[in-house]
Amino acid sequence: MNQETTITYSKVNRDIIKMLDKPSSKWLALFLFDLAVLGIGLFCFIYQVYTGLGVTGYSHPVFWAVYISNFVFWVGIAHSGTLISAILFLFRARFRISIYRISEAMTVFAVATAGLFPLIHLGRVWNFYWLFPYPNQRELWINFKSPLIWDVFAVSTYATVSTVFFFVGMIPDLAAIRDRVLEKPRKILYTILSLGWKGSNWEWLHYTRAYLYFAAFATPLVISVHSVVSWDFAMANTPGWHTTIFPPYFVAGAIFSGLALVITLVVPIRIIFRLEEYITIAHFEAMAKMIILTSLIVAYAYIVEPIMSWYSGSPHEWGQVVFRATGPYAPFYWLMVFCNVVVPLLLWFKKIRTNIKALFIISLFINIGMWFERFNIIVISLSHEFEPGAWGFYKVSLVELGITAGSFAWFFMFFLIFIKTLPALSISELKEILPAPTKEAKSE
Repeated sequence: MNQETTITYSKVNRDIIKMLDKPSSKWLALFLFDLAVLGIGLFCFIYQVYTGLGVTGYSHPVFWAVYISNFVFWVGIAHSGTLISAILFLFRARFRISIYRISEAMTVFAVATAGLFPLIHLGRVWNFYWLFPYPNQRELWINFKSPLIWDVFAVSTYATVSTVFFFVGMIPDLAAIRDRVLEKPRKILYTILSLGWKGSNWEWLHYTRAYLYFAAFATPLVISVHSVVSWDFAMANTPGWHTTIFPPYFVAGAIFSGLALVITLVVPIRIIFRLEEYITIAHFEAMAKMIILTSLIVAYAYIVEPIMSWYSGSPHEWGQVVFRATGPYAPFYWLMVFCNVVVPLLLWFKKIRTNIKALFIISLFINIGMWFERFNIIVISLSHEFEPGAWGFYKVSLVELGITAGSFAWFFMFFLIFIKTLPALSISELKEILPAPTKEAKSE
């Protein structure tokens, strides 16, 4: 926040709560467009359920394809949001205050999106409950040795913790909104959500302790959960998957992609709601520096993978490396390298990492590159395993593309609703970093 600008407590309340005013015509038009894309995705899903998985591009040996790529992409986005918020809170990073609420909301909505794809991938979606351990008349029990079952427990646990962490952080802000809104339905809603918060010393004492415990608990949980997702692949013998570098590689990639999506979301919000006083260039520069760090870790993983394959002496592992770089999927591989390694190098220049338009464009490239990273890991590895006679080529279908587009619309639908119903920035924490004179300013 710009310390030279006169900002009072009442101005913070007014500016943040103003975002929740009646939706504009532009917001409604964007929301309707989003619903139209979501409708296309829903139509494709219903058509797939009615017709069968034959409408997808599945062909031997690739039966994990775009749906699982989407699952890993959205899980990575989800894990990064709470991790960014929790770690920056524990390290008392001041720039966190202006971005953490958006990153936490992104986490919750990304988990809701990621959870769809294992069900879509099943084909017979009504049998999803078979994944859960419970006494049943079939006398069957799930295989706890399967990494897919580990996913069920890891993702559901993470969804619960991140949702609670997100909600608890909003309680003081919901009370502030409750005290200012006049419409009776909204006042009732925020009264219920604020859980009777009055802002007493006793409440603040227990609130700050609880929030600290949640942050301390969420940090190792997120790291462990995304490591479990990486074991879906590392536990298999498939060339290109069976490697110990996957857990740190996946965690770094999740933070990398999450930071990029945070910038993608924050830039339009900052412009539309005129939040330049609260989300400054310094905040974007700090995020850009974190992207530089995580991009270097991802680049290191890209370099180490072929070195490990060569050093192992396995013709299958080395063949996978050559196939990725020169085979029919090579354009996707080099696009991934360009977006995730080359483009972030521009952020080393201060003029670029302090240029909002440039940051927005770079974040879009990173989002694209990280999706193709998941595609390359899953599809390319499966299409080129051990036996040449079992090699195959996967071609995505229109149904898969429609469902993928619908998943992005599903995510943005929740996000558009969020920015008009809940505070996108933390009112209480913004007040904590106001310059000393403004804390004594009278209410306006």
